[in-house]
Amino acid sequence: MLTKTIKASSGRETDPHQSIAKPPLNKPLMSDRDLATPNPDDDAVLHSADRGRIAIFVDGSNLFYAALQLGIEIDYTKLLCHLTQGNRLLRAFFYTGVDRVNEKQQGFLLWMRRNGYRVVTKDLIQLPDGSKKANLDVEIAVDMMTLAGHYDTAVLVSGDGDLAYAVNVVSYRGARVEVVSLRTMTSDSLINVADHYVDIATLKPYIQKSASSYSYQPLTS
Repeated sequence: MLTKTIKASSGRETDPHQSIAKPPLNKPLMSDRDLATPNPDDDAVLHSADRGRIAIFVDGSNLFYAALQLGIEIDYTKLLCHLTQGNRLLRAFFYTGVDRVNEKQQGFLLWMRRNGYRVVTKDLIQLPDGSKKANLDVEIAVDMMTLAGHYDTAVLVSGDGDLAYAVNVVSYRGARVEVVSLRTMTSDSLINVADHYVDIATLKPYIQKSASSYSYQPLTS
């Protein structure tokens, strides 16, 4: 697993009514299950940390294709709990392209809204080759930078190198940035500006859907 450490600059806005300890760098993700079943050979099993207030930004399309490569379906409740790890969650965003007439996808997005996610959508556009796509990089970048100063740690679930500049800006405003994505789908430029990188393949046992979980899945975009 690759870990990259950078220094954040001073001058970050903070809430004057709340004292937030600066979380130490390079302290990775860990779940209660990790604590119960430590395994020194598993990259997902590492020491926990006080990461302060958490803001989570999930690139739905990137995560969907990562899950396909891993051969799993994501349990979004488990994902949210694992990424938060008992720290205070400021907000969790989920970004995805939508087909307004797809009832199954609309049901999935309704479930997400009722289970801890702020859903941000954009209509899918059909490309000349017949495929459909919706690029939400701008929305993710704007939200990350707009909320900087209100969170201590940003968790970006995406491997898109186009987000590297936004991650760098957020880091210079004093926030810690953790990138979570499949290594084969993650740009080196994004890893290089993050404070910590986690290959989502190492989290597979902790975030995959069980047989009793809901059956909705997001539409590919």
